[in-house]
Amino acid sequence: MTRCDAIIVGGGPAGSTCARTLGRAGWNVVLLDRATFPRDKVCAGWLTPGVFPLLDLDPAEYRAAGLTLQEISSFRTGVLAASADRHGSPLIETRYPHVVSYAIRRCEFDDFLLRRAGARVLEGTPMTALRRAGDRWIVNESIVAPVVVGAGGHFCPVARHLQGSPDTAQPVVAKEAEFRVGNRGDDSDPPELLFCRDFEGYGWCVRKGDYLNVGIGRRESRDFGEHVKRFIALLEARGTLRPGTPVRWRGHAYFASGVGPRPLVGAGMLIAGDSAGLAYPESGEGIQPAIASGRLAAETLISARGHYSAGDLRPYADALGRRHPPARRPAAPIRSASAVIGRALLGSPLFTRHVLLDRWFLRGA
Repeated sequence: MTRCDAIIVGGGPAGSTCARTLGRAGWNVVLLDRATFPRDKVCAGWLTPGVFPLLDLDPAEYRAAGLTLQEISSFRTGVLAASADRHGSPLIETRYPHVVSYAIRRCEFDDFLLRRAGARVLEGTPMTALRRAGDRWIVNESIVAPVVVGAGGHFCPVARHLQGSPDTAQPVVAKEAEFRVGNRGDDSDPPELLFCRDFEGYGWCVRKGDYLNVGIGRRESRDFGEHVKRFIALLEARGTLRPGTPVRWRGHAYFASGVGPRPLVGAGMLIAGDSAGLAYPESGEGIQPAIASGRLAAETLISARGHYSAGDLRPYADALGRRHPPARRPAAPIRSASAVIGRALLGSPLFTRHVLLDRWFLRGA
């Protein structure tokens, strides 16, 4: 039986950040993940400005490791067409005088953070069993610790155990593909954000060195397949995708409505990142919230000084509630009216820059 101070389930940005923060405080951490790294992750791979400071990492250090780091200083935005035989609204280009974001490949980024964490990592090891024994948790009948952190994404088994019942909230659904394009086009091509006409989701095209990531996400799964088909048709019509090119599309689901759908803490247990549903409601971006919550989870555990009841860990849940308040879904008539207004406002360079990009996507950077 392996004994440690904390078990972390999930090796993504939330789990690796939590492991590194605990390890630097002298904790003995075991991290397990069902995947073998490097592994792909359904994600546009766009880092908002606060990510590197949260990681105590300089972008130059990351690039020096030979990893893809695409600087972003402009965006193109528009509205998708209502049908596959139309191109949608003209795109507005918004330029900034400095770098405001970066694009990374998740297969590289997550692997880098995991190795940097310095924890004992059990790859290719899913959590198959979890039980309480006194004031300890036993995982897979082989690892014992007073604390378990769930950081395994939307389908995290720790989150399911903590909740004890099926989800009732509607997750965001997404599909994406990442493929090599080599020197085709300009490697400084700005990311494109293409919003659905009902404003229930958007598509994206994000260049990252020799690779391009394209995808679409929506707040509900109804008719999602049709939206994906129209988006692919647009990409083919524009030459972004060549018809018949074998591209592997992968799907994903996650919450993006603030805290609330799942309990965040229990006795000797916390959940972080997508497990806790922390992706930003406006953009669906979840990397920065994952890293911030992983760090906060570790800091909360360190401050608890060996006391890990649900009450002792409550400050973590309260802090996340303040940072990610529940976002209530408006009634259908309000959503319809908002979509009409939104389509008009996306034709405004001022709205696009100061509200859509600065406030919702760049988070005030």
